Order: sequence, then structure tokens, then C-alpha cells
Amino acid sequence: MDFIDLAAQQRRISEKLSANIAKVLAHGQYINGPEVRELEETLAAYVGARHAVGCASGTDALLMALMALEIGPGDAVFTTPFTFVATAEVISLLGATPVFVDIDPVTFNLDPAQLERAVAAVEKNNPAIYPLPKRAAAWNGHRDASVGIIPRENPDDARIGSEIIGSGPPFSKGAAAFGNGDRREAFESSLRSVQRRGNLRPRAVIPVDLFGLPADYDAIGAVAARHGLAVIEDAAQSFGGEYRGKKAGAFGRIACTSFFPAKPLGCYGDAGMCFTDDDRLAEALRSIRVHGQGSDKYDNVRIGINGRLDTLQAAILLAKFSIFPEEIELRQEVARRYDALLAGIIKTPVIPNGYKSAWAQYSLLADAAAERTALMAKLRTGGVPTAIYYPKPLHRQAAFAGLGYGGETANPAGGATIGSSDPLLEGTARRGSEIIGSCPPLFPEGKIGSCTGFSGQQDASCPSFFPVSEDCARRIFSLPMHPYLDASAQQKIAALLSPPV
Repeated sequence: MDFIDLAAQQRRISEKLSANIAKVLAHGQYINGPEVRELEETLAAYVGARHAVGCASGTDALLMALMALEIGPGDAVFTTPFTFVATAEVISLLGATPVFVDIDPVTFNLDPAQLERAVAAVEKNNPAIYPLPKRAAAWNGHRDASVGIIPRENPDDARIGSEIIGSGPPFSKGAAAFGNGDRREAFESSLRSVQRRGNLRPRAVIPVDLFGLPADYDAIGAVAARHGLAVIEDAAQSFGGEYRGKKAGAFGRIACTSFFPAKPLGCYGDAGMCFTDDDRLAEALRSIRVHGQGSDKYDNVRIGINGRLDTLQAAILLAKFSIFPEEIELRQEVARRYDALLAGIIKTPVIPNGYKSAWAQYSLLADAAAERTALMAKLRTGGVPTAIYYPKPLHRQAAFAGLGYGGETANPAGGATIGSSDPLLEGTARRGSEIIGSCPPLFPEGKIGSCTGFSGQQDASCPSFFPVSEDCARRIFSLPMHPYLDASAQQKIAALLSPPV
């Protein structure tokens, strides 16, 4: 049994695949060929967006979106810790600061109520409202390669900027972090302005449409409107899904998706795309993906990246898209069968009214970590592959240890034992280390109960920082999910998951 069956899909479209690839080989335009433009037009129409800008990967799509919005040092970008690293990685690459926001216990997507609290905490520079990264809580000044540039405390320090020019993130507010003259001064001025302000500036939020289910864009959009945040939709897993009649990829200032082979619409390598209705942003995105190109390849009007979508991948995606709408409906059938077969056996995904999941994954929630381990072992013995998305939330990852949420200091039991030198975090870190790992599952009934996240009024039975993400990481696992999974295979899976009579 395959976790994702790409071979069955390929058999259906083999003739069209061969014809499309042969066409590219014949015209020889391997970079920015006509298939790229055809794919952009086709998918823009499918999503309902004015512009689609193809690029080299889903990661590049997110990076380009942030660059087009001129996100840089001193900016706070809110996102979930329960996702793939790329979502937060691109924020740090630009010298901005990821501010993590816990997820909803039912949908596993970013929780709008927690987003409201997180934004308020950044605006007031008060981690008692919501857990903040060290950079937001206290500007003690250092440069950490994993999280970008942090200005120094001393306003008279002439070394600010000049020390890091050439070694820091190469993208910042349209001014190069390397170079001379006006650009160098602009960069240094930007850092000094952040320093004087003393706290982060809320700039954007990146909701992640986890497992194929779009986030709650009405509620998130309302929070964003109140606080002047740009919404960037991470639709890497949800392409083909819907939210209240609109396709995933149609939300926010810019939406980004991935065509990694395992995605609902996947190529045979890496590729991605940005969608927007904003003409100015579309122009910036097209420029950024080709080294900041202006009127021609040797006219560079901004700092950009080499993020082009190659023509062969576009040709492959055009072939795959010919059956994609049908495959999305087949995924709905597979999910419905799972729901029926597993009802009363284990907690299955919840799809709220008005939503349609693309079903990138079909994820289950065990009652406890030990039960997850036992069930996955039983399935493996029965020849059924499984996967865990995601075993360690981003705030626990070593790459983000500099943010002060826990990172490399997390203990083997999954708890945070943080030794922060930041006086604003010391008390909260101590509280977290005392209680994490000792609490029961937060939502065995699909409810979070009295757990309010991390605040001065937090229930002592709840883990520190991001309790729902922590709990999910311990209990969640995914079953095989693809359009060609038949009923007999699903019946076998259900039988293996059923308790003994």
C-alpha cells in the first residue's frame, strides 16, 4: 500500500505528459517558456485571482511574498508553530521576527482569538499577554544566524549595520544589506529606527491551511484589518480546497502554494506559485523572482532571487491539472469512507460548515502519545504506511532557539526547560518548565476546556507557550491519502485500528 500513489496518477495522464514534455524539448525554452505563462493563466482562472506568478518552490513563493511586502528587520510576522519549517524560515531569512500563534484544537489551523492576543502583546511589548520571542520582549542586542539581525541597545554604537553588512540577510526594505553609499546608509537607518522604537512592529500574518483545510479567513482578516496586518495565505497543502465558496489561493494580499510532488497538485520536482489581485504586488513578484529584474535581464531595480519556475515542471503541471478537479472530488470520497469506517474508533478530522478540504493528509488524533506509537506500529506490521505531521513544533526546533521559546533546551519528554537570561521571560519560562509534560490531553473531546494558552491567568494544568500545538505534536498521525485509494485498502486500515473484540 502506498502513502501517496503517484504511479496510478501517471498512468492516467502518460500520453499527455509525454506530449507536453516533447513540446518543451522541441522548442527548447527551458526557462520561462510558453508553458509557464499558460500555467499561470490557467491556475489564476481556477483560483479566481487577477495574477499568478510561478516560481521555483513553495518556499520561494513565501519568500517572494514577504519581499514584495517589504518585510524586514523590526517587523513581526505572525504564524503557527505547527507547520513545516519553511513558513517561519523565510521570515527569519529577511531579518524579520516570527511570532508564533497557537492553533485551533479542532481544525489545527491558526487560532484567530490567539492571534488577537499575540498582536496585542507585540503592540504593548508585553509577554504577559501572550508568549513573545526574546527579540520582542527585550532588545538586548545580538545577531543570531538563525533569527537574523537584532539591533544593539546603545544608540551611539556606530558599528550597527556596518558590522553585519555582507553577512546578514540580503533582503531588507528594498535596500541591499550589502553595498555602499546610499544603500548602506538606508539599511543602517532602518536598523537604528527599529532600535529607537524598542519593540517589534506588527506587519503580517501567515495562516497555514493545514492538511488541506483553509484557515478561518473571515476571523483572521478581521484581526488583520484592526491591526494593519497584511495576510499572506500559505496554501501549500490546500490548493483545490475551498472556504465559503472561494478557492484556496484567493485569500489575503498574496497567497502562496507549493507544487512539491506530495501536494494535491504536484510536479516532478519543486515548483510554487503566488496569487494576488494587486497589480503592483504582481509586478514586484515577477521582478523579485528574476534577480530583481527591471526592463531587461541586466536592469536590476531591487534585490531579488533566482526563483524561476522551469518550463518542464510547468508542462508536467498542465498535464496533471487536466485531471486535478476530478482528483479533488476523489479525495472527498476517500475522506468520506475514512470518516464512516473510523467513526467511534478514533478522533477523525473535522471539516466545519462552509469549508472544503483538499485532503493533502488525512490525520487522526490518538488519545495519548503511547497509543499513537502502538497504533502506528500495528499499521506498519499490517503493511500500512503512516506519517507524523509534525512531531516537533517550530518553537521547539534548534533553528529557532534564539527566539527564546524553548528550542534546543526542550527536554526529551517534550517539555520546555528554558534558561532565559531575559528578565521578562524568566518567570514565564520557570512556570512552563514546572508544568509542561504533566498535563493530560488537552482536547480528548475536541475542546480546549479551561486552557487559555500562556498568560498570567493560565490554568496550571496546561503546558507552557503553545499548548494545543504541543499536544497535537504528541498525538497526531496521518494515514495514506490519495485519489486512488480504494475501499478495500481503507477497510483493511479500519480493521487494524479497531480495538480487539
